[in-house]
Amino acid sequence: MTYEEFNNIIKERFPEVTEGQMEQFRMMEGLYREWNAKINVVSRKDIDELYRHHVLHSLGIAAYIKTNMPHVYEHLRGEGAYSIAPPLKILDLGTGGGFPGIPLSVIFPNGEFTLCDSIGKKIIVATEVSKGLGLKNVKTINARAESLPETFDYIVSRAVTSLDNFMPWVKGKYSEGILYLKGGDLAEEISTAMARHKMRKGSVSIWPISSWTDDPFFETKYVIYIER
Repeated sequence: MTYEEFNNIIKERFPEVTEGQMEQFRMMEGLYREWNAKINVVSRKDIDELYRHHVLHSLGIAAYIKTNMPHVYEHLRGEGAYSIAPPLKILDLGTGGGFPGIPLSVIFPNGEFTLCDSIGKKIIVATEVSKGLGLKNVKTINARAESLPETFDYIVSRAVTSLDNFMPWVKGKYSEGILYLKGGDLAEEISTAMARHKMRKGSVSIWPISSWTDDPFFETKYVIYIER
């Protein structure tokens, strides 16, 4: 997917996004190519599909929020009454080189994003890319989730591990919910996590990204939303 193709999709799906934000999206490819050549965090194959496999995939969370949580979408964008409201605090756990946190921080300028990863070289890339994009609503931290002292409104993440492993990492770390990007057959994984961690019935929902885009890459990819 070229930037031009990505640009057309975003302008259709998120017409409220500004030209300044689109310029930040355009700059991502050059920054990731530059830093990936120094510190390899994205495979050679995937760097050529940055906009489809990483940026657009990350924005599946934004699409979910816009579709299913419009009040949160307005708050994160700073629209209307929410323009003067305190920013929502979002933790991107296991961010790697900055996904989904960096694309989300571009589209949600009123969100306050913390990008966290336990692997230092990955955080270097996320830090330098966010600086290169001029993002003022991002901070990065090299740490394990369990060591973080603060609580966030929402946690986002992209398939860093199974939900069964993930839930203990974030226990007590969020007040509203988790938005988790995952692919494949999720029924058994969700059932196991719910039973083992005594998650209440109805607290987990699955949203197919294919309902938002007809790109075949997203046919088996989902946003899992876990309410507190």
